[in-house]
Amino acid sequence: MKNNLFIIYIASFVLVAAGLKAASAVVLPFLIAIFLAIIVSPLIDKLVVIKIPRILAFLIVVGAIFTSLGLIGSVVIKTINGLLTHLPELQVKFKAFSDELAIYALNYNLDVTPFMQSDLDPNKIFSTLTAFLKGSTEIVGKGFFIFLLVTFMLFEKHIFVQKVEYFETKNPQTKGMVDTFTSNLKRYLAIKFLASIATGMIVFIGLEIIGVAYAPLWGVVAFVLNFIPTIGSVVAALPALLVAILLNDISTAFYTFVLYVVVNITIGNFIEPKFLGKGLGISTLVVLLSLLFWGYLFGLGGAFLAIPLTMSLKIALDANPNTKFIAVLLSDKVEK
Repeated sequence: MKNNLFIIYIASFVLVAAGLKAASAVVLPFLIAIFLAIIVSPLIDKLVVIKIPRILAFLIVVGAIFTSLGLIGSVVIKTINGLLTHLPELQVKFKAFSDELAIYALNYNLDVTPFMQSDLDPNKIFSTLTAFLKGSTEIVGKGFFIFLLVTFMLFEKHIFVQKVEYFETKNPQTKGMVDTFTSNLKRYLAIKFLASIATGMIVFIGLEIIGVAYAPLWGVVAFVLNFIPTIGSVVAALPALLVAILLNDISTAFYTFVLYVVVNITIGNFIEPKFLGKGLGISTLVVLLSLLFWGYLFGLGGAFLAIPLTMSLKIALDANPNTKFIAVLLSDKVEK
């Protein structure tokens, strides 16, 4: 009987995952809107407390967000335009650098030519970068639709609260689940946002001092990719290191590498865990697997939402005695 139940769980999981992937164009904006509404809602509530009408409080918060994004976007676009003008030069220099590296390796009887022609092919690298930018553009392109979803969610917040109270009469665990989810999500995103800002600012200032080109862009990239756990900060360092090698020299690239290592170790391994405390109860292995899983389902957006989505899934599974064992598998500890 238990084996049959386990098979049913696996089959249901596969069907749900396939459905989510097929409907990702609709599901992803909806999920982003939910998380944004949860983040923005407390800011609006604080303005309402000081006697500002809710509609005006909403416009103030949204206006501040869009103004900040506009300022950052203008800097990024200006920097990207400058980068695009030097793209042919970068490709030529990268080809020369890879050839020199292959010759250097041959002195030690290492033939890295196949690796250079496949994994380090300039056309492949820059096409991957283009695909990444395209994925980011698709998310931004749905911004207006997401904005409408967030607007209606915020205006129907009181109705949602009433629905939670109703379901609590049917299942006493409902309110606890919702409160746990929202409090953990707000805490995680607030700390992650502040840590990402600190990461981006330090990277930008450090690269400016070192003399790496397009430092504002790499600072924004470090800020954005820091939201992707574990691998985001590593990926953010690669383009800056590549530009430092091609447009500067090895010593500049070394200082750039040291800067990223120090920033990521200090903020990612000490400051973030200190403020997160016990964290969200998800094991490190599950974090990595969640990046692969949600990234497969929703692409780049899934990678950014991997932790909140996995946390939501864990809370839901933990509430049901029949699926609690799955929540234990996702957890970073076992409560006896």
